[in-house]
Amino acid sequence: MCGRFAVTTDPVLLAEQIDAINEVPAGADTGPNYNVAPTDSVVAAVSRHAHPQDSDDEPSRRIRLMRWGLVPPWTKPGPDGAPANGGPLLINARADKVTTSPAYRSAAEHRRCLVPMDGYYEWRPANAESPKTPFYFHRDGAMLFAAGLWSVWRPDRRFDPLLSVTIITTEAVGELATIHHRMPLLLPENRWDRWLDPDAPADTALLAGPPDVTGIELRQVSTLVNSVRNNSPELIAAAPSQPEQATLL
Repeated sequence: MCGRFAVTTDPVLLAEQIDAINEVPAGADTGPNYNVAPTDSVVAAVSRHAHPQDSDDEPSRRIRLMRWGLVPPWTKPGPDGAPANGGPLLINARADKVTTSPAYRSAAEHRRCLVPMDGYYEWRPANAESPKTPFYFHRDGAMLFAAGLWSVWRPDRRFDPLLSVTIITTEAVGELATIHHRMPLLLPENRWDRWLDPDAPADTALLAGPPDVTGIELRQVSTLVNSVRNNSPELIAAAPSQPEQATLL
């Protein structure tokens, strides 16, 4: 599962780093967020055609702002015109089900994305000796890019389209599995183009393969992250009296 993460890179800088067009609206609240939670706005990288009807139009990477929690196109609107509440928030999608689940299979066909993050949080379950304990997973000096799916929801022409996203999860590997049995499907750069390609179906081999955990570091952090009201660099610092970190090679 991936229920919280941190991202501090400005979309303009991110677009430069991954050779993408920045389509995040000017003035959008995209400041550092050390405690991204479901329904927050997040940036995602997609690949789209500028002119879909032009056979010579090559798709290009684009950075867009989306709501975390996928809203399938068939979702009915509530009285206020927003997506009707009810059912679980679709913040995560299992890698082994995205091509078959009714909630995800349409997006899996042609609306795949990357969700950039500085790192993500996971909680080790409580036991007789210790309470539920948060850990922060990151790669020193480099962002993580998780595979995701996105959707466009618009009940009618009176409303602007709502872009939303879900993060794909897979079985955790190595030491990460000692904290939680699932984790984001992290992709290396050499798999980005194939994953994002809007003209090709989802890569089932990639979905079935292991996540890229090269250089991933994890450390126990403060329980301040347990509350979405807290948002500061203190959340990703090592918890007092704890080892700095461990590294997965």
